[in-house]
Amino acid sequence: MSTIADNITQVSSRIHAAAQAAHRDEHSVQLLAVSKTKPAEALREAHAAGIRDFGENYLQEALGKQLELADLPLIWHFIGPIQSNKTRAIAEHFAWVHSVDRLKIAQRLSEQRPSDLPPLNICIQVNVSGEASKSGCTPEDLPALAQAISQLPRIRLRGLMAIPEPTENRADQDAAFAAVQQLQASLNLPLDTLSMGMSHDLESAIAMGATWVRIGTALFGARGSQQTPSQP
Repeated sequence: MSTIADNITQVSSRIHAAAQAAHRDEHSVQLLAVSKTKPAEALREAHAAGIRDFGENYLQEALGKQLELADLPLIWHFIGPIQSNKTRAIAEHFAWVHSVDRLKIAQRLSEQRPSDLPPLNICIQVNVSGEASKSGCTPEDLPALAQAISQLPRIRLRGLMAIPEPTENRADQDAAFAAVQQLQASLNLPLDTLSMGMSHDLESAIAMGATWVRIGTALFGARGSQQTPSQP
């Protein structure tokens, strides 16, 4: 059975190859280890193999891991849907939030970000495929939302995040990720981040400009019977 370290090596090789194929600097693409439902020991093993950035979907689970792993210099990313009553803890305990999709949440994160911490890095989640089951603002609502969020204090709007409808067709993958890239370019804001691409489609995402790829399954293994192609 392959170890987490072996998996990290394999995923890193895929990232580097995809960046090279897209004529991009391999260091322009960062690996975000999606560690939801995985025990702290697995994160510690990943850290020992060079991973620093971890993405969590569930707040209470993440806070528990942060306590267990407080001796490690980890960078925590919140990547799940955000309820209003969770914003304070997210603002206090994370460096990045990839899943902001409405102004109210951004305002609360801004107000609740402690003044002794650096600005909270924010990505707006866009529902680029129009799936009813997915979070994210609509492409039509994105310009106004991005402008409003960019003016808030204590947070820094970095870019967009998307989870397109899963498909194994490379042309369809490319089209969805290209749409996200074009949406970001159309905003005319100083953005530098595209959080898109997971275990099954990272090559396409990198070809279309991804700067963070969110990888769970290929690093930590499938999450039991609930595993689907739409998961990281």
